[in-house]
Amino acid sequence: MATYLLHRLAGTIPVLLLISLLVFLLIHAAPGDPTLLLLGEETNAAEVAKAKERWGLDQPLYIQYAKFIRSAAVGDFGKSFKYAEPVIGVIKTRLPATIELAVFAIIIATLLAIPLGVWAGSKPNSWIDNLGTTFGLFGISMPSFWLAIMLILLLAGVLNLLPTSGRSTYGIAGPEQSGFYILDSVMQKNWSAVWDALTHIFLPALALGVNMLGILMRVTRSSILEVMNEDYIQTARAKGLREKNVVWRHVTSNALIPVITVVGLELGTLLSGSIIVETVFAWPGSGSLLITALNARDYPLVTGIVMTYTLAFVAINLIIDGLYAVVDPRIRY
Repeated sequence: MATYLLHRLAGTIPVLLLISLLVFLLIHAAPGDPTLLLLGEETNAAEVAKAKERWGLDQPLYIQYAKFIRSAAVGDFGKSFKYAEPVIGVIKTRLPATIELAVFAIIIATLLAIPLGVWAGSKPNSWIDNLGTTFGLFGISMPSFWLAIMLILLLAGVLNLLPTSGRSTYGIAGPEQSGFYILDSVMQKNWSAVWDALTHIFLPALALGVNMLGILMRVTRSSILEVMNEDYIQTARAKGLREKNVVWRHVTSNALIPVITVVGLELGTLLSGSIIVETVFAWPGSGSLLITALNARDYPLVTGIVMTYTLAFVAINLIIDGLYAVVDPRIRY
């Protein structure tokens, strides 16, 4: 088991190096000089040269990359050009908002997708199956930015039910502790702040989770159809068990293994894929921070955010690989 996980961990090192190189080269190849963008077009040459020297931009690209790798190996992504603070510190202030949004998107998608997928898979070619398939294809095909705008227009603009931006109403949330507004409010027993945070997170979480909902629904349906034909399911029916018990106790429990895998992988995708949704809803997470960093050509901050997403995705994949080895001992070899 340990040897298997060590091999998987060693295999992620080239992936991290390759992604860091690609991100580093692409951001430096993008048009625009960060010194002029941050200091202004009217800045004189002496001040520009001084800023480049302070930020290390006067050195050759390979030396900059070597310094970045050496610092990143110990968890230091440098200092942000725009915020003049360590990149790790800037990301830490924004990452909890993105994690909170991704977790709620997964909760919404899972609570809707699994029952719908089970019903559709247990009754193939029925109206429930057709409805579930249509809904799943809708979720997979719908652009998240368009859906986000439509949700704002309908639920906020027309019906005036939910707020359209931010994480909370000013003055309601208590002192920040962990960075997760809902968790902090629950620990402080500030129930009005909990409700306020839930109303703010619902629309962006729904817009972010619909695509995952469609994917999970399709995977659940396919897995249910596959398990329904197994011999032990026919045996359960032959023993006289009710169809409801057969579907939910025997079929679903054995069909959820690939669904759990997809949920784990989609968590990493949601963390990195929330950029558009966060921008539309003005959600103060790492996605909107990445857009700000790109516009400012803040090389250390852009690279740090992308590498944070990469590390999260790699960590989730390692956890899933470990679960594979626990569930199926053959994989350990």
